[in-house]
Amino acid sequence: MRTEKVNFKNKNGDDLSGYLELPLNQDPHNFVLFAHCFTCNKNFFAAKNISRTLAQNGYGVLRFDFTGLGESEGDFADSNFSGNIQDLLAAATYLEKEFKAPSLLIGHSLGGAAVLFAAKEIESVKAITTIAAPSTTAHVQHLIENNIDEIKKNGEAKVNIGGRSFKIKKQFLEDIDQHELKPYLSELKKSLLIMHSPQDNIVSIKNAEELYIAARHPKSFVSLDGAEHLLASEKDAVYAGNVIATWASRYLIIPNKEIPESNADVVAGLEKEDAFTTRMKAGNHTFLADEPVSSGGKDYGPTPYQFLSSALASCTSMTLQMYAKRKKWPLEDVETHVYYSRKHQEDCENCEKSNTKIDTFRREIKLYGDLDEKQKKRLLEIADRCPVHKSLTSTTTIATKLI
Repeated sequence: MRTEKVNFKNKNGDDLSGYLELPLNQDPHNFVLFAHCFTCNKNFFAAKNISRTLAQNGYGVLRFDFTGLGESEGDFADSNFSGNIQDLLAAATYLEKEFKAPSLLIGHSLGGAAVLFAAKEIESVKAITTIAAPSTTAHVQHLIENNIDEIKKNGEAKVNIGGRSFKIKKQFLEDIDQHELKPYLSELKKSLLIMHSPQDNIVSIKNAEELYIAARHPKSFVSLDGAEHLLASEKDAVYAGNVIATWASRYLIIPNKEIPESNADVVAGLEKEDAFTTRMKAGNHTFLADEPVSSGGKDYGPTPYQFLSSALASCTSMTLQMYAKRKKWPLEDVETHVYYSRKHQEDCENCEKSNTKIDTFRREIKLYGDLDEKQKKRLLEIADRCPVHKSLTSTTTIATKLI
């Protein structure tokens, strides 16, 4: 998984700041726009953890700060709900221009209401997910209810939301009153997933019921039982992300590039159009192998020889720690640095040709802890007992057949 910092302009020319989460192969099958909650930003736990979970499922996700929030330019006091919708449209335009138009919109809390309105304007969007979203945009007024009279009287007021101070102007209140969500939702012809927690004490689950009743089919509801409104728990956010990824796959076009099923220790799959980017699975772990750009690859993963060196390095560190623990020696940490090369070995006794090359692994070990010289010397000897070391230095047979 890779995170890229991106910037793009909104309708007013303000620079909006975002993060683009990409899957391991940096080739998303679909792009997603994530709208954060009211007065939140792109770095809130829910936005970050849900986006990264989707990236692990092959999606590319853009999470960004609305105008005047986080690292985005503009004055929050001059922003409003209509401006949030315009920011989403600007983000969609950016994705379409630089990568691919988004097919899925996700909105948290008031951001959920924003993506519902924005979806109608983004033709590429096929599916929408709301998380803890209100059924009316005016619901946000309860967060500032103690200041509403002051705002209406003076035109603005300083309000405290979640321990942070924000200036809210009268135009904000007037703007949200202009957006009737439920009548609009009944005309929205896009697949919808509504997610909400029964324990949400900021936006009650009654809002989810009202959204569901107002929406057209296809529509789904998933209860985020036990979660609080902000989904600050990583466990809750990851769960939500995985559910969204699976649900959306029913409505989006997702190329089938799965890793081949196998009972082998390791399996590697490479399609013709993927150059050297190889999908791999070892046990329960999936990853990529690749070649550097200079060799015609995309550098999305280690090279095969880097994997080989990694096996030696990791095995060496494990072996030394295991030995030190058994001896009760104070080895606090061990670093194994491996360098690989193929060198001409002109004086190799077993080489029949003068230009024969030998694979050379140069291994450097750094030991941390209150060890005496005798212990260090012994650990250096034990390094050669690493099972991978033995495999690399012994006679090896590879039996190959077609299946």
